[in-house]
Amino acid sequence: MVLPNQKIIGYVLAGFAVILLLVLAFVKVNVDEEGEFLCQVVAESPTLTMDQCPAHDSNTSWLLTVAFSIGAILLGSGLYMVFVPGKTELPKREFKEADLSKLDGDEKKIYDILKQNNGSLYQSDLIRETQFSKVKITRILDKMASKELIGRERRGMTNIVVLK
Repeated sequence: MVLPNQKIIGYVLAGFAVILLLVLAFVKVNVDEEGEFLCQVVAESPTLTMDQCPAHDSNTSWLLTVAFSIGAILLGSGLYMVFVPGKTELPKREFKEADLSKLDGDEKKIYDILKQNNGSLYQSDLIRETQFSKVKITRILDKMASKELIGRERRGMTNIVVLK
């Protein structure tokens, strides 16, 4: 499931970029017409040379180039957000109801950590999060497995602990 906000933002960004590019195109046409008019006035004047034409001293062409570049980047970003799949939400897993009153404090802590991590976590990550020793984690997980609250799946040199 793709988050709808990404597509909406992409459409808004692309729409804004198209409007910006259209406005810039009209500004460019207007600036070119004004420049042409100024050059004609200078060409018709016997006392002025083309080096003195104010249209040739303007930084407007550079500003328009930068503005067109920004518009193109915005358009590309918007289209990217619309057409490239975004981050997907993982569906929340349903776990069988456990009688937490039968668990001791350490077992509850591990159960809560697993539940917060969508029901599965590497055993090494459990060690890191709980600050328990490897032996203590193994003993706690053995007790929880005997109560059929968790399962362990071998992955290389470690286990993935999964809530049932």
